[in-house]
Amino acid sequence: MKPSHNRTVPLLLACLAAAACSSAPSTPGSNPAPSTSSSPQPGTVLIRAVTPADVAFMTGMIHHHAQAVLIAGWSPTHGASEPMLRLTERIVVGQNDEIALMSRWLRDHNQPVPEADTASTHAMAGMGSMPGMDHGDMMMPGMLSAAQLAQLDSARGPVFDRLFLTFMMQHHRGAITMVDKLFGSQGAGQDETTFRLASDIYADQTTEINRMQRMLDALPPGENHQ
Repeated sequence: MKPSHNRTVPLLLACLAAAACSSAPSTPGSNPAPSTSSSPQPGTVLIRAVTPADVAFMTGMIHHHAQAVLIAGWSPTHGASEPMLRLTERIVVGQNDEIALMSRWLRDHNQPVPEADTASTHAMAGMGSMPGMDHGDMMMPGMLSAAQLAQLDSARGPVFDRLFLTFMMQHHRGAITMVDKLFGSQGAGQDETTFRLASDIYADQTTEINRMQRMLDALPPGENHQ
């Protein structure tokens, strides 16, 4: 199954570049500000307003990343191959860094910061709810169920490699769905940090899905799921 190629992110990136070219240079160190009818006072830094969808995205993605960090951390104890160990190390480092960024963003906007404990029920069961989302969205896209987590945890060696790649591609596609939902929400994703983070997640995880599919295709045949 190939990941969706929603055109929202590329279009937004093009719009951002066009806006930057057409506007006057900003003062170094200041944030881009929305257009207003009056000029700000000297030294004032205007920050784009955030929406409930922005907060929901940051909060939900912390839980989503926590589960990825959890299962990637199993590789050394589950007989993963060397290529898999390198892949999972990158996932752990990269997603922990993004968890720290999202937590800081929530604190800066006076929002509750969820625990990013990879052993929590949110990470383990994939049932973290996202504030501001509909009840139909209570199960965050792509997160592994308790049964999938148990299946992966019981696997070893090449069987673990195959299961991990299969499940992590599912997980990454879910993150891409969350980015699409963010940019599809009215007024959301305009905050600079949110926009850049969501765009990076979209690009990085799309690239990793392609890399993992190649790794999966290269595995020797006959290693079935347990």
